[in-house]
Amino acid sequence: MSLAELAEMMLGLKAQGAHNINLVSPTPWVPHIIAAVAEARDQGLTLPLVYNTGGFDSLVALRMLDNIVDVYLPDAKYADRRAGACYSGAENYVGVNRLALREMSRQVGPLQTNAEGLAVQGVLIRHLVLPHNLSGTDRLLSRLAREFGPEVWLSLMAQYFPCHLAAGNPARFPELARPLTEAEYEAALATAERLGLSNVFIQDLSASGSYVPDFGSPEVFARTD
Repeated sequence: MSLAELAEMMLGLKAQGAHNINLVSPTPWVPHIIAAVAEARDQGLTLPLVYNTGGFDSLVALRMLDNIVDVYLPDAKYADRRAGACYSGAENYVGVNRLALREMSRQVGPLQTNAEGLAVQGVLIRHLVLPHNLSGTDRLLSRLAREFGPEVWLSLMAQYFPCHLAAGNPARFPELARPLTEAEYEAALATAERLGLSNVFIQDLSASGSYVPDFGSPEVFARTD
């Protein structure tokens, strides 16, 4: 779509009562998004802009977004290079992610909400707990607590679900061929409590099935409006 169409879509979401404009995995289109947001704001867009990302973002792209993005919603996936290389094909994920989180925090600070409890500014870091602690949750939470303080805002997700290369027969990653157990998630929550982390969103283990699209449908991501 054109920049004008993107701006029009943002204004349309505002008219429908959306609470924010949530950009999912937007990094390749940062220059275009900046231009479209400027056009939409000239036409009355006042909603917070949410940057929803896997956390593997360049500092160049992030610095372009300074004073444009209101809420950053990044992942912090792994505690070590080996996991990043094995499961995301990104050996440098941890280093890139650490710098990205620092830049996001510099720009917008900790999460802030309005009177309705809706996020209007700040950083909310997501971490997906994996079976066998493969993402290094204990080490990652310790690092986040050191770097951002115990008041850092976290979403500690239990929604891992095996599919694709973790669900084949035979599975390429047999260690990921099952969902998370209650004991594994409880261990992650215990780590957060031990570290004194006070702003943590948690999930029920049943969430693992709620976020899996029906890939058997011919129109998995068809619009419903």
